[in-house]
Amino acid sequence: MKPLSRRTVLRGLLGGAAVTVGLPLLEAMLGRGRAFAQDAGGFPKRFGLFFWGNGVLPEKFVPPNEGRGFTLSEQLVPFAPLKGKFSIVSGMRILVPNVEPHFATAAGMLSGRPLFKSGNDYTFDGPSIDQVIAAGIGQETRFSSLESAALPSRGLSFNGPNSQNPPEAEPAALFARIFGGGFRLPGDGAMVDPAIPVERSVLDALMGDVARLQGRLGASDRQRLEQHLDGLRAIEKRLRRLEEDPPNLAACAYPTEPLPAYPDIEGRPQLREKNRIQAEILAMALACDQTRVFSQFYTHPVNNVLFPGIPAGHHQLTHDEPGDQPQVNAITIQCMEAFAEFLQALDAIPEGDGTLLDHTVVLGTSDVAWGKTHSPEDFPVVLAGSAGGALAMDVHYRSPSGESASNVLLTLCRAMGMDLPAFGAGEGYTTTSVSAVEA
Repeated sequence: MKPLSRRTVLRGLLGGAAVTVGLPLLEAMLGRGRAFAQDAGGFPKRFGLFFWGNGVLPEKFVPPNEGRGFTLSEQLVPFAPLKGKFSIVSGMRILVPNVEPHFATAAGMLSGRPLFKSGNDYTFDGPSIDQVIAAGIGQETRFSSLESAALPSRGLSFNGPNSQNPPEAEPAALFARIFGGGFRLPGDGAMVDPAIPVERSVLDALMGDVARLQGRLGASDRQRLEQHLDGLRAIEKRLRRLEEDPPNLAACAYPTEPLPAYPDIEGRPQLREKNRIQAEILAMALACDQTRVFSQFYTHPVNNVLFPGIPAGHHQLTHDEPGDQPQVNAITIQCMEAFAEFLQALDAIPEGDGTLLDHTVVLGTSDVAWGKTHSPEDFPVVLAGSAGGALAMDVHYRSPSGESASNVLLTLCRAMGMDLPAFGAGEGYTTTSVSAVEA
């Protein structure tokens, strides 16, 4: 069959006026031998960020060998139960100007853009990766994104300059926001809001042309077309969702209700316990399709937290501890243990033949590489979960040339089904993805 023209549009009439809607790139436009990766089992893809402050010790974090089936480094040992469900990207560099230690490199890693400073204040110069992805896939759910923190902070989720999404640091408040009065389990009665207008969709006027086009498409293109049309009527579907039962997701259930508060114990915050309950809450928020994008800030840049068994604050130790910094190493391992526990909460929820983690990708990273020097080189990057088969797992890719960390961000957007030609701005601009971790 002759390939479909890339200029093909859908046409119809609405109220006597002609309307047209463009199409995504389809296999039928590419000719034979080229295809798109399929979503696994029809489950939605999810994106998450897990962030910890003050970096790592690169020589103890980076795996000793490259390729598939890599050997875990000392700081990656906590991920052993998840071997085969995550990949490591090392040797990447933050290329934006390092105008403010910790925060400029965080901006580069999370937005691919320079940090903008005004006096003593700062802001990202554009949206962070979670909000870029939320703009693409977040309109289908009750919450376009959710942000939480085990340690109170401003967080690093930006919609754009001077527009921040502060994370919820109290598990009880996070629970109430998601699973309070606005939440219904699958099968519960619908709540009808008469103030919500149910207007005729423009796409309804195009359905005749859609039916004609579908006769020329293969199964994967029909699925891609339907996803495209769903995206165009996202606002309408989101409103109607309030009047209908949520998706019949077998794993959806109420998580354990947290305690009212988790006060510090002898001056040390209950990071691990808060992280554990926040992981359960966010995992169920994903399983119940309340959101498809989340950020978990375990600790924040320049934090001076007293970790269990450590006599001094984290940030202070990154600069003051001599030698190979065994106490900083112990703190980093504790952060990796918390990260692994968070991932295990996702992996414990079955979805079809896999788990929630299999249909998710979680970017794990920090604000610096080596805290002692505020290094922008050899940045820590963990990619956990394959985003429904879009990413290769159990791979260690090490850049031989100090590639831009923005390449990772473009890779993630494409893995989520977003057809972006580029990512970032200024020195962080890139059109190149990390092909070594693309399935």
